[in-house]
Amino acid sequence: RERGGAASANCTVLAVRQLGERFPCTFSCGAACRGTARYPCLQVLVRTSRSSAPALLHEDERQLRNNPKCSYIPPCARDDQENSENVTYKQKYWKEKVGSQPFTCYFNQHLRPDDVMLKRTHDETVLLHCFLWPLVTFLVGVLIVVLTICAKSLAVRAEAIKKKKH
Repeated sequence: RERGGAASANCTVLAVRQLGERFPCTFSCGAACRGTARYPCLQVLVRTSRSSAPALLHEDERQLRNNPKCSYIPPCARDDQENSENVTYKQKYWKEKVGSQPFTCYFNQHLRPDDVMLKRTHDETVLLHCFLWPLVTFLVGVLIVVLTICAKSLAVRAEAIKKKKH
């Protein structure tokens, strides 16, 4: 089903693998403390019900932008070993828990045909809020201006009527 340029499909896991490549991530250890650690790259290859070609699974659009090579970016820990354990845990999850069970995924055939997302961060509700609240704010502003003009007009008329009586 098409939604905002992206379609949903059923996905099935084809392969789960860790690449030899490690990527940097930034961790925070307090207000003025930041550091860099590394995590291994996990790739989950899936087949969609819409295409026979394998596609790379990503958590969401933000993760796809942050690291288009990997399927999972762990929460950045100070220790590289902890990051590796997080990735290995996720790898086991995809191999053992999900396995060959189909699940819903999302993709955009025109923009990125080789990538699919597990969840969408930019769906209709986000777009609704992006347009609804600025519109409501604008309309309330216009209403305040109109009511101010009406009140001023009524005050001028009331003053004119008062002068006629005296």
